[in-house]
Order: sequence, then C-alpha cells, then structure tokens
Amino acid sequence: MARGQKQNDDLLMEDELAAAFLSDDSSNDDVSNDASENVQVGDSNWDEDEPMPGQLAVDVYETDTRLIVKARTAGVNKSDLDVSISDGILTISGTLSSGDDSDATQWHIQECYWGEFSRTLALPVPVKEDEVEAVLKDGVLTIGFTKVKQEQARKIEIM
Repeated sequence: MARGQKQNDDLLMEDELAAAFLSDDSSNDDVSNDASENVQVGDSNWDEDEPMPGQLAVDVYETDTRLIVKARTAGVNKSDLDVSISDGILTISGTLSSGDDSDATQWHIQECYWGEFSRTLALPVPVKEDEVEAVLKDGVLTIGFTKVKQEQARKIEIM
C-alpha cells in the first residue's frame, strides 16, 4: 500500500471516530469500522441531575532535592482547600464558590466551573511525607516535598 494511501486511511478512521463521538445517535450506520461498535456515546451510568466534581489541572516536576506539585486554584479560599497525602498518594480537593448569583434570571454564557473539585495522583518518586510545604499565593497552590534519596547501585566485585 502506498504511503499516501495509508495516511488517507488513517484520516478516514479519525473522521469516523469523530463522527461516532459527535453523533447524537449511538447506532451510527455510517461508521463501518468494527472497533466503532464498542464506542459508546456518553456514560449511561451518569445521572445528568447529579453534578460531577471538576478535575483540577496540575503540574508536577522535580528539582535535585524536591518534588513540586502546582495547581491553579484562583478564587479558592484556603479554608475551602483540603490537601492530604497517604502512602505516596496526594489528594487535593475543595470548593470554588461563584458568589451570589441568585438574582440571575437568564444565563447567556456559563463557561466557568463552580463547585467541588478533586484531584488524586500517585507521586512519581518517593518523598518524605512528613516534610511537606503547601503555599497558596496568587491563585496557585504549590506543594513541595523533600525527595527520598535513592541509593545508587554499587558495583559488586566478583571473586
């Protein structure tokens, strides 16, 4: 098969997948790919009346001695944040309040997320869980951990 043909086939597959996800009808007859039969549009277990907690975006990086986790938490008060760690699993959760919008009679655009959010992640390196510092400044939560030094492999002399 020619290289150009393979790329066109890939594009067709991407278009078919996009059509499957964007279609309101989960039985899309236009999609002929066998894998598309297993694609479900939406989650049938989700109750639309029940609010889903928002997911907090994070940055995680290392320095020579520290592991740093940063999260944008603009508009969240310290008292509305909960940060915990147990066995290398970090959980950040809280509530973002929109203030008093009870007088609103008609929404024109509502893109901002308000309500509960949560993020749980396994830390990528061992840390000293009792040596942690969390700072909320200018809408950014920064959590710093002291890394546990890993022993370097030592050469074993063969006798």
